[in-house]
Amino acid sequence: MNIFTIGFTQKTAEQFFSRLKQPGLLRVVDARLNNVSQLAGFTKKNDLQFFLREICNIEYIHIPLLAPTKDILDAYKKNDGDWFEYEKKFLQLMKTRRIEKTVKKELIDGSCLLCSEPTPDHCHRRLVAEYFHTQWDGVKILHL
Repeated sequence: MNIFTIGFTQKTAEQFFSRLKQPGLLRVVDARLNNVSQLAGFTKKNDLQFFLREICNIEYIHIPLLAPTKDILDAYKKNDGDWFEYEKKFLQLMKTRRIEKTVKKELIDGSCLLCSEPTPDHCHRRLVAEYFHTQWDGVKILHL
């Protein structure tokens, strides 16, 4: 099972869509809480869905269940929060939500988890992929 991840900030549209042209990549799973923000540029929900279909011939789906809550996100982003505290709270949220049971493996296999962060280091998409890796056998994570 392959899980890809990508963030859209600090990338041009050309860089972003070129990276998504990977063998076995079937869809982008939008793991953002808010996918219609003006700050999202070419990755606003309806635009992204169109571009992915036309440029990459891949599917788009939004799964807010894979996003942190507004409270968790605000505590980290707006209040100069601690990454390790954010990580701990988000991990607990994924456990509480039981995402390994509520999100179908078939939907995640061959998917690319999308969020805004440019690198996976301090990003919830990495935490989601790693969580699935601990819950499901044979998961390989590829950060684009």
